[in-house]
Amino acid sequence: MSIITDVLAREVLDSRGNPTVEVELYTEDGGFGRALVPSGASTGEHEAVELRDGDKDRFGGKGVLKAVGHVNNEIAKAVIGLDVTEQRLIDQTMIDLDGTPNKGKFGANAILGVSLAAARAAADEVGLPLYQYLGGPNAHVLPTPMMNVLNGGAHSTNTVDFQEFMIMPVGAKSVREAVRMGSETFHALQALLKSKGDITAVGDEGGFAPNLKDNEEAFELLVEAIKKAGYKPGDDIALAFDVAASEMYDAESKTYTTKWSNPDKKYTTEEWTDMIDGYINKYPIVSVEDPIDENDWEGWQTFTKRMGDKVQIVGDDLFVTNTDYLKKGIDMGVANSILIKLNQIGT
Repeated sequence: MSIITDVLAREVLDSRGNPTVEVELYTEDGGFGRALVPSGASTGEHEAVELRDGDKDRFGGKGVLKAVGHVNNEIAKAVIGLDVTEQRLIDQTMIDLDGTPNKGKFGANAILGVSLAAARAAADEVGLPLYQYLGGPNAHVLPTPMMNVLNGGAHSTNTVDFQEFMIMPVGAKSVREAVRMGSETFHALQALLKSKGDITAVGDEGGFAPNLKDNEEAFELLVEAIKKAGYKPGDDIALAFDVAASEMYDAESKTYTTKWSNPDKKYTTEEWTDMIDGYINKYPIVSVEDPIDENDWEGWQTFTKRMGDKVQIVGDDLFVTNTDYLKKGIDMGVANSILIKLNQIGT
């Protein structure tokens, strides 16, 4: 047993230049963990609360000094003295202290920072890499990477509606090879965009954000880039995309709109599903994320029944890494995959 002896939080900047919480945690036997809390650009409405200061004179109201203060005061007092290897106890102690269902008192960004730092400190103390500490000593399997190479929607300023267009090196024999294949395709895509006179500026998450006329042109470009890199679409490298449908859904009229490319065009849920199904049938797509609005559970049921045997259907904004929503999804036959984002749940 090694107890937590000190917890220190500070305000730092994340990859977007926005403030976030950084936490350092120390143990009596020399264990040390540091964590920076991630933040999403487009978020589900049911996510745990990310506490911001709201002071317009600092970072446009996005400062996190309140969350930092909660870590350095109330949370530190509660977790100092706990066994650093008791992750569940540490997390539950903070959840109980917060006392709200969405971590709205202290902020999920405060609680998660301590939770992550504790896990890293425990791994440091027992001399294991974090993945083995969490996954067991035999953990060694890595998933096929999904590489975001074209950005649209809320992740860019172009006229492409879907938020992320990704490539998946499904034919790679190792992660090393998958990364190489992805890199080669990324640079082939860049050369392709330049040859067409398109801009090669990157979007919010590092993918290109050219001014394409619609989503279909994005898929066509990716297929062409895969071929240009010397690979076979579908066999070597497949496609995936994040619709982020809630960004384009109007709850009052219960319709979707191609918000960025053609905002006057309206779709019923059935028409929207037909459109996405058309893309899946036409292109080597193996995964689609958030194709339906996060509150349209019946629409999700219909979509899953129709395409659940064709592709991976990922719930991000739908599930927001919340076990209650996941259980509901399993019971209703909604989606067949979940995206885990720790900042959505807060521990």
